[in-house]
Amino acid sequence: MPQDTPEPTEVPEGTTPAPAAPPATAGQPASADAAPVAQPTAAPAPAAAPAPAAVPVGYGAASGYGTDPAGDAGADDIEVTTAVRATVTGPSLVARFGAELFGTFVVLLAGLGTALFAALVGITDVRVALAFGFGTIAAFIAVSHVSGGHFNPAITLGSALAGRTPWSHLLPYWVAQLLGGALASAVLFVTISSFSAIEGNERTLFSITANGFGEHSPIASAAGGVGFELVAALLIEGVLTAVLVGVYLGATDRRGARHQAAFAVGLTLAFAILVAGPVTGGSLNPARSTAAAIFAESWAWGQVWVFWVAPLVGAALAGLLYRAFASAPADDDVLDEEIALDEVDVAVSPVR
Repeated sequence: MPQDTPEPTEVPEGTTPAPAAPPATAGQPASADAAPVAQPTAAPAPAAAPAPAAVPVGYGAASGYGTDPAGDAGADDIEVTTAVRATVTGPSLVARFGAELFGTFVVLLAGLGTALFAALVGITDVRVALAFGFGTIAAFIAVSHVSGGHFNPAITLGSALAGRTPWSHLLPYWVAQLLGGALASAVLFVTISSFSAIEGNERTLFSITANGFGEHSPIASAAGGVGFELVAALLIEGVLTAVLVGVYLGATDRRGARHQAAFAVGLTLAFAILVAGPVTGGSLNPARSTAAAIFAESWAWGQVWVFWVAPLVGAALAGLLYRAFASAPADDDVLDEEIALDEVDVAVSPVR
């Protein structure tokens, strides 16, 4: 019988065929040394596309923070460790002392000077209030970056209670404010002493600048010697000082527009003096009342305690309320201290 001839096997393109073995005859087994038939070889799979890099998320993303470095670490990669030390820097306490002394001097020279010399030509409350307000604006712009621009023991106390001024600065600030006020008062007293028309009545004239209540209330001269009594003086001074300190703390908050703080504080002081002027002469500042009492008649010293107690109580209330309801986060609490990065250490080591 004729033998069937095997059909040729198709070889995939690109594969070299092996030589065919001779066909086995009937009754003869195939040789053990016969070469196996070549099997088709699969084409290599295309290389997988690299996975997209992780998109940085969060703070510092531009520098790689927030990504997972495990996926791209290679033999030549390095690990960078950055150590940053933040220190509290700022003007020294001596510089702050000088700034508070100068600022208080400017404010009281403007306010008390206007009140004193206006008495010779007719006092107007608006002129005195604006003088205190403008003096505060000028002094604040000049030195607030050094000391915070308090110029008032009540503001310093409120700021300390609000966590904005270190307690260790309280007494030095108070001393500076009292000295600045005394210096302004001395300059004014020496000036009026050279005016021969009031010779022998210098202290009487200077008493016009002092704060008082009862028969020494400014309105008493227009009301037959009857003026606002102690309770009214304590209330109006305490409430208006609380408003002033509250405005100061809010206007100088880092979360607000602090470049407008000078105008907010100065204008608040001006309107507060307009309100309190007929009642007490408008103190709101223990350093202001003390400076005026130095060269005034003896009654001013007998009443000056009111203008310490009421403003300090009002300031304490404002400071505590601010801390309870409007305080900045803990790392943003200190107004008078500036945080600066003064040293950056970078250590570079290979990844093992």
